[in-house]
Amino acid sequence: MTPASCRFTPTCSEYAVQALKKHGPVKGLYLAIKRILRCHPWGGSGYDPVP
Repeated sequence: MTPASCRFTPTCSEYAVQALKKHGPVKGLYLAIKRILRCHPWGGSGYDPVP
């Protein structure tokens, strides 16, 4: 098994689920896409909760 490789906590998929539950489909999807676009070597890391 390989270790987790997600740069953020919660993971992007967990973040998307939380965003959709908290903000609904339009804003939730917007927040999830924004988060995924930040997932690259120069995009930061660490704890990043759903606003």
